Amino acid sequence: MIELVGISKTFAGKKGSIHALKDVSISVKKGEIYGVIGYSGAGKSTLIRCVNLLERPDIGAVNVKDVDLTKLSSGKLREARKSIGMIFQGFNLLKTATVYDNIALPLKLSGLSKQVVEERVEKYLRIVGLEQKQFAYPSELSGGQKQRVAIARALAHEPEVLLSDEATSALDPDTTEAILDLLLKINKELGITILLITHEMNVIQRICDRVAVMENGEVIEEGKTVDLFTSPTHPTTKKFVNSLFTHNLSDELLDGFNETGQVFTLSFFGQLSGEPTLALVSKKFNVFPNILSGSITRLKNESFGQLMVHFKGDAGEIDKALRFLGEQQVHVEGVNGSESKNRRVS
Repeated sequence: MIELVGISKTFAGKKGSIHALKDVSISVKKGEIYGVIGYSGAGKSTLIRCVNLLERPDIGAVNVKDVDLTKLSSGKLREARKSIGMIFQGFNLLKTATVYDNIALPLKLSGLSKQVVEERVEKYLRIVGLEQKQFAYPSELSGGQKQRVAIARALAHEPEVLLSDEATSALDPDTTEAILDLLLKINKELGITILLITHEMNVIQRICDRVAVMENGEVIEEGKTVDLFTSPTHPTTKKFVNSLFTHNLSDELLDGFNETGQVFTLSFFGQLSGEPTLALVSKKFNVFPNILSGSITRLKNESFGQLMVHFKGDAGEIDKALRFLGEQQVHVEGVNGSESKNRRVS
């Protein structure tokens, strides 16, 4: 549905050129929710604005529905953009227009009939749950309601692709959850492909099928969300994943545990998150596992958990236990001086 091939973009700055994107390529499949995550300055905002050519890349192809937008005339580009909706962090609503008019005005400017405009406004207000707010003004709405209006406006052109530019960053946690649920509903019921950018790992965790991690204008890691959670390879990806799991154990405390055994981080997902795997370890081997910290979180379609565990026992028995965990598709990694063990059986 969306394919960016070798995209590069450079801006002129006071201190020299800024390379916002460096030979970036991603592919978003029809009907999926694809996330791009990175810290400030990673290049993700420039990337998403290249999809509808709000920013035109210096080089590279922008293919949407197998059409390279960079090669279209201005008239054909305007037509192609009708299949690409976009929502922003700042809502971008007209303050002096009602909710109804904020959604209806772009449709009127597109030349649609009054009847079609009315039908679409009513339809998409119903989808976002704001039927009773059509005559309200933005100043009378909460942040979450404003974002729902912006989503309805983006959907009113009935696009096949929806771009989300940090759409939840200005919202409180409860409202963010509600907006994410709405995006899931839109994706499932309307079949719209969603490409979103964010710096919040909980957004990726909740709704994304696949994810790309960006840093310094480059994609440093990409894959299925569950794979990046269970086996991140780049330090930045690991930092994002670990941000969801706060172990709060000092190096001094970990060093003390390492003197009497070995400390490992265990990552597991799916049905395994509810299995008594550690209990089996203590029964099968002469090893005594002690859970130091951990938690289980929910990905889009399955659960994911992470435990920090102190294993006390003979080194040979611990090694056998770790091999067993690997056979159970548990990803094992040494912590703070422990011998690094990275085993996962798919």
